[in-house]
Amino acid sequence: MPLSEHEQRMLEQMERALYAEDPKFATALEGSGLRMYTRRRVYQAVAGFLVGIALLIAGMVVQQVWVSVVGFLVMLGCAVLAVTGWRKAPKPGEQPAAGAQARRPGRPKRSVMDRIEERWQRRRDEQGR
Repeated sequence: MPLSEHEQRMLEQMERALYAEDPKFATALEGSGLRMYTRRRVYQAVAGFLVGIALLIAGMVVQQVWVSVVGFLVMLGCAVLAVTGWRKAPKPGEQPAAGAQARRPGRPKRSVMDRIEERWQRRRDEQGR
């Protein structure tokens, strides 16, 4: 069920007030903060991967197998972090969808506002009984 005109005006007023009060927080809610977080996570994973390579080579040079094994495990863990971080990162200009991974293929894609409205309506129906 779509929002009424009054509800849309109220929502727009709240958004404008949020931007006026705290523009930094408002822009963080838009998703660019998440994109920066995942990008930073990928960069850290790449740096960790390089440290793992250095440990692997150092273990071979000093002939300590355990150092090489630790280096390999660091490389493996950082590779997994980089790949998962890269896949979760929203594309530029795209809003991250909360619960997009949990969506089943047969269900139509719904916006966050649709889900919130549905929950709100369910609560109102349950309280009315």
